[in-house]
Amino acid sequence: MATIGQSPPPWKLVSPEDWNDWRWQLRHRLHGAEALFSFLEERGIHANTSALSEAISRYRFSAVPYYLSLVNWADPDDPVRRQCIPDSRERVDVLDLSADPFKEVASRQTPGVVHRFSDRVLLLATTDCAVYCRHCTRKNTLDEALCAAGPRFDAAIDYIEGRTEVREVLISGGDPLLLPTPQLDALLGRLLAIPHVEVLRIGTRVPVVLPMRVNVELVAMLRRHRPLWINTQFNHPRELTQTALAACSSLTEAGIPVSNQSVLLKGINDRVSVMRELCAELQRNLIRPYYVFQCDPIRGISHFRTEPSVGGALERELRAGLGGLCLPRFVADVPGAPGKTPLT
Repeated sequence: MATIGQSPPPWKLVSPEDWNDWRWQLRHRLHGAEALFSFLEERGIHANTSALSEAISRYRFSAVPYYLSLVNWADPDDPVRRQCIPDSRERVDVLDLSADPFKEVASRQTPGVVHRFSDRVLLLATTDCAVYCRHCTRKNTLDEALCAAGPRFDAAIDYIEGRTEVREVLISGGDPLLLPTPQLDALLGRLLAIPHVEVLRIGTRVPVVLPMRVNVELVAMLRRHRPLWINTQFNHPRELTQTALAACSSLTEAGIPVSNQSVLLKGINDRVSVMRELCAELQRNLIRPYYVFQCDPIRGISHFRTEPSVGGALERELRAGLGGLCLPRFVADVPGAPGKTPLT
């Protein structure tokens, strides 16, 4: 299990009260090319500023101090660093990769609502993230105009109310746990008030990248809206800090199940030793190792993609040494497929 000590430079003078305040973390996000270059220069890291500037002009960059503090800056291939720091390879346009292979933009009958499967819808509640992951599925389509409009989400609620076949709503973004607590409270309440909506899911990386957001106030609010499931995304054992595990524990102790959906990332978690450690530690902390997704065929993330055979081989090796409750399903989201496609 990973641990962290006191906040490292340049935050060594930050008080524990500030460091553990999620609002302070958001206010002090590293944001934009100039801030990144200054940050790297302080660590003696010489970057290709032209290439990174182009990558950042295409794809958002922002990262909170907490997640940056987990990086081993002496290692250019550090698994946390590669997930949050832009890479010049993001500029490479691979011809067979799409900006939106799952047609999320085209299939939005109303702003912020994606209805790919009959019994469930995806509600995109915000474009804001504590950390903009470099492997993000929506890095080409994270547009304010495409999210559920307005603080009350009226159009999205109206759409869901009119589709009686919908029994489950997945709230994603961006990261919905960055919404103000009263606003998220109102949204969850309105959704569960719809007679045919039976279950809510929240897709979030907050427990991984900003665990101090999962505070007493937030957990108490979420508890009122069960049946509610939290799906998060730990991709490497280094992310399983005491702070992150405490955030997940506060959710499970409130009766809110936490499932993990890793993304298979080349050079980060595509070795059986890494994936075995990750899954075992998740299970030990009552976080269900649910899925490992083949990295999506998205423009700008081709350098993270492994061959599908890699995931299949990993699953076979893990199955030989892990119990069933510790073993995730290795799957791909295939454009046009009716559901998840097993890699095996």
